[in-house]
Amino acid sequence: MPRMMSYYQSMEHILERASVIRAAEAIKALGVAGSIVALSESARTAQEAADALGVEVGQIASSLIFKLPSGGALLIITSGRHRVDTDLVAKNLAVEKLGRVDADFVKEISGYSIGGVSPLGWVTQPEVILIDQALNDYEVVWAAAGHPHAVYPTSFTELITCTNAQPMVVGD
Repeated sequence: MPRMMSYYQSMEHILERASVIRAAEAIKALGVAGSIVALSESARTAQEAADALGVEVGQIASSLIFKLPSGGALLIITSGRHRVDTDLVAKNLAVEKLGRVDADFVKEISGYSIGGVSPLGWVTQPEVILIDQALNDYEVVWAAAGHPHAVYPTSFTELITCTNAQPMVVGD
């Protein structure tokens, strides 16, 4: 039996959340073509998002955050079809290693909670932004919009334009 959404989880309520409004304002300000879609099912993971949207998992643009040796944030916008190879990324950035971050760091630096981190509308700009070249394999990719039930359609090129991300092979 399908899970019924409570009022708290209703699509209207999702679009009214401060984090989704911040993402929507960034999307609008940057001239992104797509609009936010509220999903009845969670899109907390790339697979959940792909299932809810009926797309390939590789079309999900996940925003992963790491800490650089400087203490600054590294945002990697990666395809849901693979895991980030942190050793490869560290080597390509000429740093010793990438630090893991916790939920508090993610919330503090981005303003978003894990599972809904949008690549746009951060409260503090990441020090470095990378985008997975694998996302260029798809005409349309889907990114989080500030909540685990909110996503928006975009493209590899549009993400680069909006974030100034550096394309890189980040995994296999």
